[in-house]
Amino acid sequence: MKRTAIKAAKEAGKILLRYYSKSVNARSKGDTYNLVTAADIASDQEIIRIIKARYPSHSLLTEESGEKINRSDYCWIIDPLDGTNNFYHKFPMFCVSIALYKNGTPLIGVVFDPLKKELFYAEKNRGAYLNSKKIEVSNANKLNKSLLALGFYYERGTLMRKSLDQMKKFFYENVHGIRRTGSAALDLCYTACGRIDGYWELKLNPWDYAAGSLIVMEAGGKVTDTRGEKYNLMMKNIVASNRKLHKEMIKVLGE
Repeated sequence: MKRTAIKAAKEAGKILLRYYSKSVNARSKGDTYNLVTAADIASDQEIIRIIKARYPSHSLLTEESGEKINRSDYCWIIDPLDGTNNFYHKFPMFCVSIALYKNGTPLIGVVFDPLKKELFYAEKNRGAYLNSKKIEVSNANKLNKSLLALGFYYERGTLMRKSLDQMKKFFYENVHGIRRTGSAALDLCYTACGRIDGYWELKLNPWDYAAGSLIVMEAGGKVTDTRGEKYNLMMKNIVASNRKLHKEMIKVLGE
């Protein structure tokens, strides 16, 4: 199953790179800022083709195709292009994200950044890896020693103001900085390998975090909702950290 996920992610990555080298056209998905491109669709189709060829009875949940439910304990959760707005503007932060869950429990997570040729992956109880090298979260134990990441939802009203207020609170804790990459999956992977020490975002969908969350947890980190409640696929708001900062982050967020 891991091999299938990795194969699908890499093949989808090739498709993204082909489109990335050209002019990219996009349309809105009902929200002015929420774009979809031909690359999203082509990547989605290739991932589904590869998975269905090997596991035709499994269920699928993808950002672009929606939900295909079969009578199976297994469900593949797919974001064929995480960071579409970055992709559209030629900002080099985007990836493919593929996860496999069994009855709501994460088994496999794969995130592939085709531009940097970085393959992050994890299997339940088998650790997390970047290009075959085992990775671990950072050792930062205070917010004033940390670098954080934040994601913003497309909405420009209440949620945006709330996120900005939360960001302000973290700066009052003298964090080293806060980054906004535009890719939830990569923010999670960067937390897993210690490039950042923690990450939070409001109003996500399962395909945004299904793979990256397992990678964080297998790298020794922690993932919950913004109130500190146990990880599950019904979460909308997410906090990921190196574990040592988690209580502090939850306290600052004040949910």
